[in-house]
Amino acid sequence: MVVDHGCLMRMKKTITEISAQKRNRRRVNISLDGSYAFSLDRLTAAWLRVGQKLSDSEIEDLQTRDEVEVGFTQALNLLSRRGRSTAEMTRYLEGKGYAPATLKAVLARLQEEGLLDDDRFAREWIENRSTFRPRSLRLLKAELRFKGLDEPRIDSALVESEVCDADLAMAAARKQAHRYLSSDYEHFRNKLGSALLRRGFSYATVNDTLRTLWDEMQQTETVELN
Repeated sequence: MVVDHGCLMRMKKTITEISAQKRNRRRVNISLDGSYAFSLDRLTAAWLRVGQKLSDSEIEDLQTRDEVEVGFTQALNLLSRRGRSTAEMTRYLEGKGYAPATLKAVLARLQEEGLLDDDRFAREWIENRSTFRPRSLRLLKAELRFKGLDEPRIDSALVESEVCDADLAMAAARKQAHRYLSSDYEHFRNKLGSALLRRGFSYATVNDTLRTLWDEMQQTETVELN
């Protein structure tokens, strides 16, 4: 088979202009053979030069890599708000309309750079909830399942955290007890008890927690009076 190299050269297009976009300085416009052709992220376009010739396959590759770069940037913006599970990130990128191949490439890059790690996500989620908004193990597991994590990974993270319902219930009760201060135990139990039940704790755990906390509060009040 004889290859007509002259024909191949004619099929290539020449970059005639590379200019920064006015509204988005992170992107540049590429003109081929005197006409605007497409835009690229600056990183994707970093190796391009005016006068350079591009084949159709090279153009397609550039646009594919640009789409991955844009997807990666959007993923970083999402992660800047809080950590995400792989399933959450997948749903987010799917919602942006990325093709499966692009989505896969973005997820792989995030994982390679240590920005997407479901084991770490599970540990951090449990730690954050336990510190700021304690709830039962049952609710913690339900939240992590909703985030797309599987049971073995959830169970492993919970075991590693060493949290238990008794400690979580007490932590939750201490954070809310000031709202329900009362000299009447029944009022205290009904109000704070309802709040703890909404956090997923069992009646037995709630009752034990309330009695222990009430006794502590009474002892502290007695000491302060003396």
